Amino acid sequence: MLDCTDRHFRVLMRQISRRALLYSEMVVAQALHHTKRRERLLDFDPIEHPIALQIGGDNPELLAEATRMAADWGYDEINLNVGCPSPRVKAGNFGACLMAEPQQVARCVEAMANASTLPVTVKHRVGIDHLDNDQLLQGFVDQVAAAGASRFAVHARKAWLEGLDPKQNRTIPPLQYERVIALKQRRPDLTIELNGGLDTPEQCLDALRNCDGAMVGRAAYAHPLRWGCIDQLVYGEPERTVRASDVVLGLIPHAQAHLDRGGRIWDLCRHLVQLVEGVPGARHWRHNLGVNAQRKGADLAVLEEAARQLLDAGL
Repeated sequence: MLDCTDRHFRVLMRQISRRALLYSEMVVAQALHHTKRRERLLDFDPIEHPIALQIGGDNPELLAEATRMAADWGYDEINLNVGCPSPRVKAGNFGACLMAEPQQVARCVEAMANASTLPVTVKHRVGIDHLDNDQLLQGFVDQVAAAGASRFAVHARKAWLEGLDPKQNRTIPPLQYERVIALKQRRPDLTIELNGGLDTPEQCLDALRNCDGAMVGRAAYAHPLRWGCIDQLVYGEPERTVRASDVVLGLIPHAQAHLDRGGRIWDLCRHLVQLVEGVPGARHWRHNLGVNAQRKGADLAVLEEAARQLLDAGL
C-alpha cells in the first residue's frame, strides 16, 4: 500500500470509520535514521487514532529504535511487515523473504517488544516459494509469538518471490483461507487476523466467524464509501449514513493545516477520485476534481466546490 495509505488517505478513511485500526505506509527502519525525514515519515493527525506504524527491516537494533520512535510519536501499535514481495524490498532483506528466516524475525520482534510498551504485530504470508506448508507456517508463527508478537495478520496467499511481480503476487497465487482458519484452530490462544481478497464488509464479518480480525487494503482504497457501515456491523455502533459530501467536508480542516505547512491540495485530492462511483455524474465530478486540484495555486476552494457539487447532487 505504498503511496496509498499516507496521512491524507488515513484522515479520509477516518471520516468513514471512527473505530477501525489504520495502518501507515511501510516505513523502512533505516530511513528513520535520517533526522530530516522523520517528520514526513512519522507525523499523523490525532484524528487518525487508533493507528499502527508499519515498519520494514531485518536489523533488531534499528527496529528497536524505530519502535521507540513510534512510541514517542504516539502510535498505538507497531507492525513488522514480513509479507511484501517487492524485489526492492527483497534486495534489502526484509518483507516476505524473511519468512525463510524465522529466527531472525524472532530476534527482531524480541528487540521491538523490549523497546517499548507498544503492541508488536506481524504481517506475513502463508508461505513463500517452495517454503510453503502448514508445518512451516505454524513453526514461523510459534517462534515469532514466543518472541513477543501479539497479533498476526496473515495474507492468505503464498508469495512467489521468483517469477511473479508484486501485482501478480496479489492475484495469481490462490487464496487459501482454510489454512489461516486451520492455524487459528491449532493455536486458539494466538490472535490471528485474516488478510487477502476481502472486498466487502460482509466478507469481513464472515472472516470474523473464524479469525480474530480482518485486514483490508486495496478494496478500502478503491472503494472507500463501501466501508461506511463497518462501525455498525463490526463494532456495534449506532447506524450512521456516511455520504461523499460528508467525507470531503470533513477533510477541510486537515487540508487547511496541510496547506499551511506548504503542502499541495492535490496531495489530498488524489485519494478522492475513488470516492464517488456508480452514480450519474461521477466521472464528471472526478474529472473536475483532478483538473482543479492540479492547477498551480489550487487551494481550499477546490474541496469546497467539490463538496458543493456533491451536496447539490444529494450525495
